[in-house]
Amino acid sequence: MIALARAVTLLVALGPTCAHAADIGYLAPPGVAAIEFPSPRRPVAEIVSPRRSSEEHRDALNEAGEVARHLELTPGMTVGDIGAGSGYHTVRLSPLVGPGGSVVAEDVTRDYLIELARRTERLKLKNVKFALGEPHDPRLPASSLDAAILVHMYHEITQPYAFLYNLALALKPGARIGIVDLERPTPQHGTPIELLRCELSAVGYHEIATYRLAGDGGYLAVFSPPGGAGRKSPRDIVACGAR
Repeated sequence: MIALARAVTLLVALGPTCAHAADIGYLAPPGVAAIEFPSPRRPVAEIVSPRRSSEEHRDALNEAGEVARHLELTPGMTVGDIGAGSGYHTVRLSPLVGPGGSVVAEDVTRDYLIELARRTERLKLKNVKFALGEPHDPRLPASSLDAAILVHMYHEITQPYAFLYNLALALKPGARIGIVDLERPTPQHGTPIELLRCELSAVGYHEIATYRLAGDGGYLAVFSPPGGAGRKSPRDIVACGAR
């Protein structure tokens, strides 16, 4: 009887995890394969944590508010939180876009998404979707996003040219992406702004503006994606050197 009780307790404890795991997967077929693109000619940082710093500290700097303001995020939008991690921006974007909008929390680490699904359930956030991605491909439906944010994770993308190319396919006409990072070398979990500009330009993105965030928040660089005649062939993309 004791063993049975323990087994039931374990199943109850594992139940939510299994349910979330079953629901989390790719939202779209594979995009263009990584082999079609050049590899980065600079180091790629390892994924070491689902969060950068305490949420209280980030709130004190109004990080989420500044990102939303500069990207002009409004109710009704569908916003991709790419590399969502622990979901700092996901849970703040959810009430901002409202019931008429949605947040797509994407990550390559399934365990992060499972934990984030638990968090959004506790907070009763009904407009969050979860998307498992690959290092070279966010695996998101075509023309599904009004905006995308990549916050303190760009330096961890192992195949940035393929990832940016496949991400562009998920962005609607007129969409913007905002990349938040630190002005430091990629092995130190940052991306020098000139390197960022070079890599996005190589794929056909166009810079709109760059903003300095408060405190140790780094910078926010806003770009428009390539489209139509501005879209390059993967074979025409030339990797940038380390900067």
